[in-house]
Amino acid sequence: MFFRKPSQIIEFRCAAEDHGVIAEPTAAKQPFPDWFRKLPAIDKSHVTVSDNGLTVKRCMPFLDAMLTGWIIPLAATVRLEVSDGGRTVNAGWEFDKVMVSNHNAHQVAGSPTDPRPPCKFHNYWTIATPPGWSCLFVPLLNRHQPLFQLFAGIVDTDTYQSLIHFPFVATAPDGVHVLEKGTPLVQVIPFQRQSTDLKAAIRVETEQEAMLRTRITRSTQSSEGWYREQARAQR
Repeated sequence: MFFRKPSQIIEFRCAAEDHGVIAEPTAAKQPFPDWFRKLPAIDKSHVTVSDNGLTVKRCMPFLDAMLTGWIIPLAATVRLEVSDGGRTVNAGWEFDKVMVSNHNAHQVAGSPTDPRPPCKFHNYWTIATPPGWSCLFVPLLNRHQPLFQLFAGIVDTDTYQSLIHFPFVATAPDGVHVLEKGTPLVQVIPFQRQSTDLKAAIRVETEQEAMLRTRITRSTQSSEGWYREQARAQR
């Protein structure tokens, strides 16, 4: 008899009353920002002897970061009213659950965000990962968000399977700013905790390693690039 290995999945669970009401998580590769979709892969007007005209649309490290993991969006529309040079933030919403609350200012006293008060977006998705897996919560990678700055964090989502909220500071100028339902809030990147048990070795490179570094650098600077070469090799 053959037994099929259980699939390794990440689950996003919501309360029954929220299903079909709040915005759902999406794979990070789905909601491309407009500016990125409109960007050409090659800007021919900038092709020179020393510049091949490639844009970040052909930069695999940039693209891979943008497409990694999942994005949790804002559950419902929120209004942020910012005043006093960012020192005061009030929030409002037409939803029957809390969408924004405040942290105590002393929790980040003296940080670069001072005097802007720390706030918190409320999330109504419980995240569950297989044993040994945690989640890294980070601001959206390579996606500019001018109205707020999210704080990063790691949660062991294999054991802590409850609601995780997202601390932030409002960076918007004074005024009323509307964040629509579905606005991308945070990028969720699952990882196996055992993979972080790496020890550092700090030394001079060998001759062979120097040759490999040089080859990778030259390939990366070519029109094809090292990352595309590796992608072809893995097909």
